[in-house]
Amino acid sequence: MSLLRKSLLTVFLILLIDQVLKIWIKTNMFLYQDIYVLGNWFIIKFIENNGMAFGIDLPGNYGKLMLTIFRIIAAIGIIYYLRILIRQKVNSGLIISISMILAGAIGNIIDSAFYGMIFSDSSPYAKAVLFPDGGGYSSFLHGKVVDLFYFPVLRGTYPEWFPFKGGQSFEFFRPVFNIADSSITIGVLSIMIFQKHFFKMEEPAEPEKVNED
Repeated sequence: MSLLRKSLLTVFLILLIDQVLKIWIKTNMFLYQDIYVLGNWFIIKFIENNGMAFGIDLPGNYGKLMLTIFRIIAAIGIIYYLRILIRQKVNSGLIISISMILAGAIGNIIDSAFYGMIFSDSSPYAKAVLFPDGGGYSSFLHGKVVDLFYFPVLRGTYPEWFPFKGGQSFEFFRPVFNIADSSITIGVLSIMIFQKHFFKMEEPAEPEKVNED
C-alpha cells in the first residue's frame, strides 16, 4: 500500500470512529449523563466544551472562534507538510503518526464548525436531535466539542502537609476526552518516542583510502 493510501486510510478510520461515537452520544445521552463501563474507573461521560482538548473549556465567543480558525489553519499546514513527506517517501510510521494528528484536528474541527448547525442543544433534561426542524443551537464555527471518555483511576485526599492542597481531594485521570484528542496525543507521543527511527539519516559514505604504495 502506498504512503498516500496509508495516510488517507488512517485519517478516514479515525474520523469515522470519532464521529460515529460523538453522534451516538449526542442523540442517545443526556448532558452530564454517566454510563459505567468498568466499575468506577472507566466511565462514558457526556460533556461538551468550547474546543480545547481533554474537556478544557475556553470562555467567550471570540476566544472559541479564534481557536477554531487556528485549528483550521493548523490542519491546512499539517496537510501541506504531509504531502511533502509522502513525496519524500519517508518512514511509514511517521506518515501514520502525522495522519493521526491530522485526523484528530479535523475531528474536533467538525464539532466546532458544524455541530451547532445540525444538532439541537443538549441538556441534562433533553437529548439532542440531529437536523432539528427549528435549526441548530448555534451558528457556523460556534459548535461545541463532544467529550466522552473518563478514566478516574485514582481517587484520594492530599495529606495535610502537602503544599497548597493539603486536605483537598484529588483524582487521576480527571480530564474527559474523545477519540480525536487520543489520536493527536498518540500521534505526538509516537513521534517523540520513535523520532530516531522516523528521522533516521543516512550516514555519509567513508572516503576511500588512497593506496600510497
